[in-house]
Amino acid sequence: MKQRRAHRTAGTGDANSVERSTAAKAAVALIAATPILATIGYGATEMWAYIPLAFLTALIVIFWIRDGLGKRGVVYSDSSLQLPLIGLIVIGLIQMLPFGGAVETGLLDLPSVRSVSLDPYATRFFTIRLVMLAIFFAAGLALISDRKLVKKFAIVIVIFGAVMAFAGILQRLASPDAIYGMRPTPQAIPFGPFVNQHHFAAFMEMTGGMTLGLLLGDVVERNKKALLMIALLLMIIAVGMTGSRGGLISTLGAAAFILFAHFYLTRRHSHESAGRFVGLKIAGVGAGILVAVAAAVVFLSGADPLVRGLGMQAGDTDVSSGRTHFWSVAVKIFLDNPIIGAGYDAFGTAFTKYDTWNGFFRVEQAHNDYLQALADGGVMAFACVAAFIVLLFKRGVSVIKNSTSPTRRSIAIGALGGCVGILIHSFFDFPLRTPSNAFFFLLLVVLATAPLGDEKAKVAE
Repeated sequence: MKQRRAHRTAGTGDANSVERSTAAKAAVALIAATPILATIGYGATEMWAYIPLAFLTALIVIFWIRDGLGKRGVVYSDSSLQLPLIGLIVIGLIQMLPFGGAVETGLLDLPSVRSVSLDPYATRFFTIRLVMLAIFFAAGLALISDRKLVKKFAIVIVIFGAVMAFAGILQRLASPDAIYGMRPTPQAIPFGPFVNQHHFAAFMEMTGGMTLGLLLGDVVERNKKALLMIALLLMIIAVGMTGSRGGLISTLGAAAFILFAHFYLTRRHSHESAGRFVGLKIAGVGAGILVAVAAAVVFLSGADPLVRGLGMQAGDTDVSSGRTHFWSVAVKIFLDNPIIGAGYDAFGTAFTKYDTWNGFFRVEQAHNDYLQALADGGVMAFACVAAFIVLLFKRGVSVIKNSTSPTRRSIAIGALGGCVGILIHSFFDFPLRTPSNAFFFLLLVVLATAPLGDEKAKVAE
């Protein structure tokens, strides 16, 4: 992956020595602020959130272009990770075209022609969200261009994650049925600023992954690592208090990947003996942390969240909480719309045709992002998702192996570990359909894959 400047063919020196203009600094600040503000605003799940998100995205573009005009060319990245996002946008545009066949209304002289999507209104807004995410991602790849800036972003993610974990714990103890203690959510179980407790757990997986990556590396001084440990414990306790089984599984998966990457993928960079009992020490420390977290969760909120998280609820005849039914419906929708799907965010509309339950509840999501990609966008959308994941791991692992900077490697490991966590969670839920989580995920992708300085010549395309 390379950074380029429009109308230019040569680079301008090491990325660590790049001087950013005022416009570039403003764009970078907005890139940092967008996922944070989206998270605080109930995860940006409500329709009104499109207005501030569109405004922030427009400002990023304006400052990005202004920076380019001042330097005779707009900086951009030619990372192929952007292509799957563009492909998803194209699919959304196709789904809104009037190629769905005629519909006899009985009220018109001529039959009405419907779009490919079963819910064109929902598909339109989902596609708009994809456009905003693609712009955010492209700007991040282009403007987060040196190690010092990458480190600042990593620290901001850790601090914000710790603050949200602490606030979420306090909120659960004080008013578990209302967001910020003032907005009730009668049809959901909130946690922190999120309407859905599972999506808060997914957010913690991303910030916790980054925290663990920094804790194992040499990003901060040794005497400050206690602060990282406290932040990590807060995040794990918060995940435990959500009672999210997918959250617990995904947190463990993210931690396992980070440990593997830190002790295996970076072995050739290590000049110190790992020692004979490193594995036992890690296992002992990990077991101690899990015991401490379990005790804290039980002390703060009782045993119910922990029991639910471990999947041991008494009398629960369906351990999947209805997910197997949603998944079977998603497969049926895909089989009837195999090429381009039923339409982005049209699952709720399509679900009613295949639902064998009493129809009392309207199910909007498949509770599995990969199956819903098949149902909503067919094999075309699923191919884009799969290509993105493959490219993410290819680039991320390459950065980890080839970077000469221990700090850069630790940040890449933490960022990629956070991505692993939410990608695992996506098998059990739909965390990436919460816009704030999607923004944070793409920010982690930038931190995991962007080659900086001398890495640009080494990271494989």
